[in-house]
Amino acid sequence: MSTDDASLRAARARVRTAYDPELLRTAGGRLAELLADHAARVQTSDGNVLNWEDPPANIQAAAAYLSDHVTEPTDQRALAEHFGSLVETMLARGHNLHDPRYMGHQVPASVPLAGLFDAVGSVTNQVMAIYEMGPWATAVEQAMIDALGCEIGWPEGTFAGLVTHGGSLANLTALLTARNVAIPGAWQQGLAGCNPAPVLVVHTDAHYSIARAAGVLGLGTDGIVRTELDARRRIDPAQLDGLLSELEAAGRPIVAVVACACATPIGAFDPLDAIADVCERHGVWLHVDAAHGAAACLSERHRHLVRGLARADSVVWDAHKMLFVPALCAFVFYKDRRHRFEAFRQDAPYLFDPSAPGLAEYDSGLKTIECTKRSAVFGLWGVWSLFGRSLFADMVEVTFDLGRQFHEKLTAAADFEPLHEPECNIVAFRHVPESFRSASAEEIGAFQLALRQRVIRSGEAYLVPTMADGQGALRVVLINPLTTGDDLDGLLETLRR
Repeated sequence: MSTDDASLRAARARVRTAYDPELLRTAGGRLAELLADHAARVQTSDGNVLNWEDPPANIQAAAAYLSDHVTEPTDQRALAEHFGSLVETMLARGHNLHDPRYMGHQVPASVPLAGLFDAVGSVTNQVMAIYEMGPWATAVEQAMIDALGCEIGWPEGTFAGLVTHGGSLANLTALLTARNVAIPGAWQQGLAGCNPAPVLVVHTDAHYSIARAAGVLGLGTDGIVRTELDARRRIDPAQLDGLLSELEAAGRPIVAVVACACATPIGAFDPLDAIADVCERHGVWLHVDAAHGAAACLSERHRHLVRGLARADSVVWDAHKMLFVPALCAFVFYKDRRHRFEAFRQDAPYLFDPSAPGLAEYDSGLKTIECTKRSAVFGLWGVWSLFGRSLFADMVEVTFDLGRQFHEKLTAAADFEPLHEPECNIVAFRHVPESFRSASAEEIGAFQLALRQRVIRSGEAYLVPTMADGQGALRVVLINPLTTGDDLDGLLETLRR
């Protein structure tokens, strides 16, 4: 046997081991045990919320595993043991969002079983672009689009939607559609011939992905016109009406008005019905970034917050926020299903089969920026199928109520200052100890940011910074349904200490 033949046989043996179902069975069983044990520890706050290490130290530790711990590729027992140790390392060094003391970004303590449904898609590599690549993934995605669109309030069969990887891509896709509808020929010819330049009218506190979209779409960040806000940091419809009139008088094409449900800094929900009235009067596309707040549709108690959402021309809804599934899973909806192919107007015959034109309706690659796309909806579909829509309403109501509770605790405490009355589970505030009562606004703001760093590095709690009136502040997003009033009290005591 030649050396080349021996080398190839060894290569094939290693490949067979990597794909061996028995290794998958052993490793999968170990994974389930480790995840369940981890969940039990984390949900009882046994350990740190954030396992902080400086970036270079973490990178060095991760890199060491690439060479120092490699197992003999054909030793299945050793491979299974090594697999377990790698998973233990991942869990020990990660961020524990399922700890009730996690009150940080708009990333939830996801329903654990959702991750297992996602794992089925990952292990079997169920991908999408055209229907035949992922027939069940496509069916699941369309079923959830239909279900959520009806929850928004559109009649079945009148709307369209798609799923993409995150709210930033979702906003970009929806606004690309709005641009192509507002400025015919823009997809083919670009915007060089537009004079005066088109604009995007945007909620002042809109997510930064809107500005990024403006840059990508050729509008430029200078093409963003920010709206006046009322005392509750919501778009003022009367001011919006005047602004649109001014832009029209100046001959500026308006791509869209971007409203929020809710805006990121303090969770402010725009008055969508009144804004829709203004947009309809001016014939302007209304886009609502409801990445966080659209889930209020599912709660009878909170549905009023998104009254008028069904009047928007496009809506973004992140399931990896208030539907409590793993990232990333973001929905884009169009009120008029005729707009579903407006974002992209391309032919790719090596993908899209001209002999089966009816299947194009189900080819996600015609509607999304991605070509190959992971099946992002298995977790949401699985949990909805297990528990029903009521679980999602429950999680919205529990976490929104935590926002109310926390505001009450802040109001009752002499050394804390709530910065607004929350409409949902986002609350901004400051800790102002007695020793800071005579300090300047700048000193109090700087204190908040320094305090937050000390808290998260301690591992005792996790919250995020924000700015209010130009100065530093603290912000919680109560997006772990396992958090209780006692945990909120614990956060205040941690900040004091």
